Amino acid sequence: MGRTDEIAALDHLVAAARHGDGGALVLHGEPGIGKSALLDHVRRGATDFRVVEASGSEFETELPFAALHQLCVPVLGHLDELSASHREALQVAFGLGSGTPDLFRIGLATLDLLSCAARRSPVLCVIDDAHWLDDASVKALTFLARRITAEPVAMVFAARDDGGLDALPGLAVPGLGDADARTLLAVDGLATIDPRVRDRVLAEARGNPLALLELPKSGGFALPDTSSLPSRIERGFVSRLAGLPVGARSLLTLASADPTGNPALLWAAARELGAEVEAGAGAAESSGLVEFSTRVRFCHPLARSAVYRAAPAGERRRAHRALASVTDPEADPDRRVWHLAQAGTGPDDDLAAELARSASRAQARGGVAAAAAFLERAAALSLDPGARTGHTLAAVRAKLGAGATDAAAELLTTVEALDDRTLAKVDTLRGQIAFARHTDDNGADFMLRAARRVAALDPEWSRECFLDALEASLLVGRASGIMDTVVRQARSAPPAPRPPDILDALILLTTEGHRAAVPLLQRVLADSPMWTRRPALATMVAAELWDMGSHARIVDWLMGTARETGSPHTLRLGLAQVAMTAVLTGDPGKAMSAIAEEEAIADALGVPSLLYPRLHLTASRGRREEGLALFEKATSSGIGQMTANVHWAAAVLNNGLADYPAALAAARQATEPGDLFLAGVALPELVEAAVRCGERESAMSALESLTERTTPSGTPWGLGVTAYARALVTGAENDYMEAVRCLAESPLVPYRARAHLLYGEWLRREGRRRDAREHLRAAHELSSSAGMEAFTRRAADELRATGEVARGRSASGHVELTLQEVHIARLVATGATSKEVAARLFLSPRTVDAHLRNIFRKLGITSRRQLRDLPDPEIIGTGR
Repeated sequence: MGRTDEIAALDHLVAAARHGDGGALVLHGEPGIGKSALLDHVRRGATDFRVVEASGSEFETELPFAALHQLCVPVLGHLDELSASHREALQVAFGLGSGTPDLFRIGLATLDLLSCAARRSPVLCVIDDAHWLDDASVKALTFLARRITAEPVAMVFAARDDGGLDALPGLAVPGLGDADARTLLAVDGLATIDPRVRDRVLAEARGNPLALLELPKSGGFALPDTSSLPSRIERGFVSRLAGLPVGARSLLTLASADPTGNPALLWAAARELGAEVEAGAGAAESSGLVEFSTRVRFCHPLARSAVYRAAPAGERRRAHRALASVTDPEADPDRRVWHLAQAGTGPDDDLAAELARSASRAQARGGVAAAAAFLERAAALSLDPGARTGHTLAAVRAKLGAGATDAAAELLTTVEALDDRTLAKVDTLRGQIAFARHTDDNGADFMLRAARRVAALDPEWSRECFLDALEASLLVGRASGIMDTVVRQARSAPPAPRPPDILDALILLTTEGHRAAVPLLQRVLADSPMWTRRPALATMVAAELWDMGSHARIVDWLMGTARETGSPHTLRLGLAQVAMTAVLTGDPGKAMSAIAEEEAIADALGVPSLLYPRLHLTASRGRREEGLALFEKATSSGIGQMTANVHWAAAVLNNGLADYPAALAAARQATEPGDLFLAGVALPELVEAAVRCGERESAMSALESLTERTTPSGTPWGLGVTAYARALVTGAENDYMEAVRCLAESPLVPYRARAHLLYGEWLRREGRRRDAREHLRAAHELSSSAGMEAFTRRAADELRATGEVARGRSASGHVELTLQEVHIARLVATGATSKEVAARLFLSPRTVDAHLRNIFRKLGITSRRQLRDLPDPEIIGTGR
């Protein structure tokens, strides 16, 4: 009663899934508010569905994939219908096979499994007590719930809070209104209680159905209770224990301490304690608190926690000890160790060592949060100070790996560090925590402090700490100004134990400039092991050297390594660099595909996507409105280096649009921090904008800086760009010609186009229209092929001024494709199947097919063959 809106939402969800439009809904509200009753309504209304269920357990949050396994058990008969890789992924997750769990593969495998089950009938997934789901299951189920939109699958969660499921659609379940609350009291036979008592119950229950039913059973004339409502409900359950015999209470305590609900385990533990099972079970069931059947079930999760907390500490320890003794140490070693840990009364180094081994097993199964819990308990039980510190630091790393940055930071404060080595480890972890937080800019400071602490003790580690600070800053987009700090402090660091390394090269670059540092930078960059240790730094150094060949090799290695290892973070960095390379080489289709894939991975991880590739693609394409929106989004992050990316992109965009004052302001801001690559690559934009604005001194200063950066490297890209920047300042035709010559064979199509455009513009202003047309036609053709809409318009305007009308592609009359649709279209056009595309983008094949239908409609085609016959520009020209 009183749940009209909630029932309508649930009925709509089920009806949509029945017709193939899957979805998820999280019901959240306080204990006893009626979430379980709503789940019962869903079950009753889904008579034509295959219903699979799982339930979180307060005492099982440390066991990775426990809830996911519970949900999938009824449909594991379809396991043989999955591909070998998906079958293996689930077997590893559920402890049925060896290997390292891959969250993405597990999520896709679960999606595939439910899709197979849904071929016969729609599937309803009911997940109760989701606030107690293990962390690995939360991530897998969130991944799954966001990818069932094209599947006949409905997922309904019930949780006290969002339970870590805040990325999913939610519905708050409020208390009942006064009329419905009075009706519920009457239905339950409580209408005849004293009116004053009834009114107090109504006031204190605040519409909570369970409270309305339980509070009157606790007595009617006590003083008003000011404690929280769940606590009062729990006390109502505890009051039922008062009249029970000792054996029944002992059995209830055992049942509350066992998260599995396995009656065989419960009876064995009861016999271990010498309890009278039959008599105790009968009395316990008569209390209405528990039901003994194929599973042991409490009437409500609050009843279980109330029983457990009501038992004296010694009785709880005895219960856990009995459960540990009957738990199979081979089949379930981790649960046995967990029970032993709960049974302990003081430090126990042997038990701490067992917990650490359980942590290793949990981590190997992908249970990072579980590993953290085991390690934290191991630290608490360790008598040896060194072991305690080691377990605590390992627990902090595990919590950080699980994304629990606040918990990691709090646990780190408990470390009793006296020596510099331990203090350096603490500082390093503080730095990693700070980098993981979006609002903490102290990450580099902590890592640099670690470097200083161990400079005399371990010079090599100290140098690694300096580089870790720089690499981490680059990875999270907060490197602006960091290199100067790193170099300033590293100058006093002990020398490298081997030949000069990247740190020496960066110190030389900062102190003596490019001419002195470039040879060493090139030698270090040729050392491929550096790529494995510092991939972000390696890509930036290659770009600083204007060396697209080295940059391409590093990116190829990054992508190969990421695909082979399945590392999502490496893959995201690689895809972002692929997109940047594609922008610089004028391949917008490839850039769109890489951006779409990176965004798909970020979505699967539940983290923001990397913005900088989109910024530069939008700027290159000359799309003002889209660019301004992205610039605002990026600058609102407050991240220094992202801001530098925005300014460089804004300079390119506004130079293309011939808004030179805006381009000049943006280019100045981009070059000011002196960041690796970003400051140098923005200098040509500054030269052009300054010349157009009549600020010759600014243009000459920028040209001098650009020349100092590009000449030592001697690459065609750097020399060509410097030549056309110099031509803008000097007006010398030889400089324009040199720019065209240097870039003639370059894969960097946008820069070739701009060299021709600038030369053509100069020729037209010199009155040499015939000569100008040749270069303006080349500029128009190259810009158009690279999707550079603003520069294409500039070239067309210049051609028109010479008396010639530019010939371009006719504008598409179709609705624009999203970047994801562009990526899917390009993959399908190369012959990829829906299943192959789905695996690449972490979608279901049905979802890919739904996207294809949209793509066909937007492009005015009806088949994959027609899509394959379309030239790439017809696909990418509509992308947004």
